[in-house]
Amino acid sequence: MRCPYCNSEESKTLETRDSPENTTRRRKECIKCGKRYTTYEYLETIELMVRKKDGQLQRFDVNKVIRGLQKACEKRPVTMNQINELAELVRQDLMLKGTQEIASRDIGDSIMARLKKVDRIAYIRFASVYKQFEEPEDFRRYLSEVKKQ
Repeated sequence: MRCPYCNSEESKTLETRDSPENTTRRRKECIKCGKRYTTYEYLETIELMVRKKDGQLQRFDVNKVIRGLQKACEKRPVTMNQINELAELVRQDLMLKGTQEIASRDIGDSIMARLKKVDRIAYIRFASVYKQFEEPEDFRRYLSEVKKQ
């Protein structure tokens, strides 16, 4: 980082503070001119893009995951905190894939895997929409899978 006053590359860090927004604030002093300035460091994250079934590409929106989980968990003993944690774990699963473009089915699969461990009824509800159940047999198949565990 160059001094904004004299363009020197020599500086010393006087103070470092981490902020809740994953940002590091550093107070620096230029060795050449003696002036002080502040720099901010932040973690650069890739922006996830979702490839929809119809081929369309759109930004990943964790709020959509939260809304889907809220619908599946409605009137179930699942707290909003648990829903937010699940959504964050799903986002982390997707980030670990190491690619900027993910398929919408990857999101659904991650939600299903995580939700199954939290609430089995919410899992069945989510599966019925995600897997587009059309027949009672679809429910029976997933119910028998849940009963086995």
